[in-house]
Amino acid sequence: MTSNSISPHTEHNGGHGSPGTEVVVDIGPIAHGGHFVARHEGRVIFVRHGIPGEKVRVRLTDSGESSRFWRADVVEVLEASPDRVPHFWKLADSLASWRHGGPPVGGAELGHISLRRQRALKAEVLAEQLKRLAGLDLTTEVEPVGDHDGDGLGWRTRASFAVSDKGRLGMHAHRSDVVIPVKEMPLALPGINELKLWDIDLGGIARVEVAVPANGSRPLVLLAPEESTSPKRLHSILSQLPHEVSVASFDPTKGEVLQLRGRTWVQESAAGHEYRVTGEGFWQIHKDAPDTLVNAVTGYLAGGGYLQPGAVVADLYAGAGLFTAPLADAVGVTGSVLSVEGAPGTSRDARKNLHGEAQVEIVQGRVERVLHQRERNFDSVVLDPPRAGAGKAVVKQLMASGPRAIAYVSCDPASFARDLGYFHQGGWRLESLRAFDLYPNTHHLETVGLIVPAA
Repeated sequence: MTSNSISPHTEHNGGHGSPGTEVVVDIGPIAHGGHFVARHEGRVIFVRHGIPGEKVRVRLTDSGESSRFWRADVVEVLEASPDRVPHFWKLADSLASWRHGGPPVGGAELGHISLRRQRALKAEVLAEQLKRLAGLDLTTEVEPVGDHDGDGLGWRTRASFAVSDKGRLGMHAHRSDVVIPVKEMPLALPGINELKLWDIDLGGIARVEVAVPANGSRPLVLLAPEESTSPKRLHSILSQLPHEVSVASFDPTKGEVLQLRGRTWVQESAAGHEYRVTGEGFWQIHKDAPDTLVNAVTGYLAGGGYLQPGAVVADLYAGAGLFTAPLADAVGVTGSVLSVEGAPGTSRDARKNLHGEAQVEIVQGRVERVLHQRERNFDSVVLDPPRAGAGKAVVKQLMASGPRAIAYVSCDPASFARDLGYFHQGGWRLESLRAFDLYPNTHHLETVGLIVPAA
């Protein structure tokens, strides 16, 4: 069969260019977002579940004659890469799922690729974003974490689930409202799977969040009820959950967390400190991520002489205080740490976690507003923004505040590279960069960059 030809399956799958059509393509390079670039009759197709160099049959999942590009899933491998491995999770395996008539669940989109090649592909994505958005030619190894990842399974301390119309625990297919019932989550810590939430009738619940701390402390199950769900229905679900588990209800739109049983928070540990994290409050999901990132950040700042007793430091987008606590240790009682977090609940957690540290000031509010009000000069800054990045306004404010160094922690290479471009335009440079595979078997990675004034 020749490359880019129409598959024999095309006619009964809906015709040229419509969703469900199958075509044969050659898989090209990886792109940001977990898909690979292919072309069919001049049209770009973003393909999931392939590997560069493979010849595959794909099924169009998002297409149209007026679309700039199409999306597709691999349904058959005609010429396989030597880096292709059996997928560890049948429900996330595109080949097996489409053979059974439906799409795979999202969240393990690189599970068909050896871990070594996964990291090489992620390094390619990082290098491409740095080149395109920051004008920087740099190749960075993506490092394994923990026990070198083993098989890349069992690392998630948190998991988010949907609920099917029949009240069964499920996950969404990629870019879809389709909920696929699940009976395991191989990327999660054993404690999440041991709850066996898939055996419970979750009718009346829209979403379920689970947090199982890596330190073995009490797990938390968060239930997002539908508007019509009665207290009696919630109590029925509560009675089916293990007694040693804390349970709370939450409203994602209002950020409210209400106790049903036990705590509304979990106790996390990192860098010699204990942290309270309430409800959906942010915490790194890989069991080894907190210590890995704290060591990388403090290693950069302390190693360069930017973090020492008496220093004035800022921790921006500080969350529950993961970096704030070790920063406070480093600057001592003669220094100061400004910790800024926008989410009110998470900021309250930071206050509880740092209540004994007189050198720490906790401020709840938008980073750009706080920086504008304070106009303070810092010796160094830790910047750990959400996936969208810090943005041009915050970058300009930071450069104006005159720190000697900024440790930028990012979970998205595109927004990191964009912000790095803003720093470059302002006369700053990337001094050092590390990348970590904190999300094995997915396309995500984490970077820690040390940014300093070019002069």
